[in-house]
Amino acid sequence: MAKSFASTLVGVAIDEGYIKSVDESITNYIPELLGKDERFKAITIRNLLTMSSGIKYEEGGDLPWSGEEADDTKTYYSTDLRELALNCRIEGKPGEYFEYNNFNPLLVGMILERATGMRVSRYLQEKLWKPVGMEADGSWSLDSTSSGFEKMESGVNARARDFARFGMLFAQEGNWEGRQLISRGWVEESTRADTSTDPSQDYQYFWWVNTPDSETSHFSARG
Repeated sequence: MAKSFASTLVGVAIDEGYIKSVDESITNYIPELLGKDERFKAITIRNLLTMSSGIKYEEGGDLPWSGEEADDTKTYYSTDLRELALNCRIEGKPGEYFEYNNFNPLLVGMILERATGMRVSRYLQEKLWKPVGMEADGSWSLDSTSSGFEKMESGVNARARDFARFGMLFAQEGNWEGRQLISRGWVEESTRADTSTDPSQDYQYFWWVNTPDSETSHFSARG
């Protein structure tokens, strides 16, 4: 569910003016990617959030000591996730196909910390954890003590009651006890099924969405 928290923080950062728009190029925040491949300029924050970046990703469950590591293994076990993300490669055009890809949230994390000037977990604490009044302390697992980068694809640790509070915050359109912590527009935009801006009908801004033939839509953070 870490990805859904990360998506929420992007919305807050846009509300606060740290990020201009989901349609900004990711190279506005991570310019060193241009030195590796100029095609990174065409990838937007929206492409990362909708898992349609065109970045190459190999799934698989190989263990780090097996000798042949898939990208799944690297993104879960690397001790320097920033460096790993900066070495991702492009295989297709952004916005053309959906592929669940852990490089996307890693790049989102780098954008968040560069835009806000603070660690992602600190931004989460200041903008969501404390204002919602979470019942217990939470934590976000890091890649290592030396790198100190949050495992953006996973690793938000909390009690079930506080995960439920996060869900209730979205069920209440970003409003908590009369205070609008997330704009209603972002809540709606990030959880709707919209294939006009991305290729998947079942996934939006790091949320799984499901819109059966009824008047009610459903969305979920899974973990």
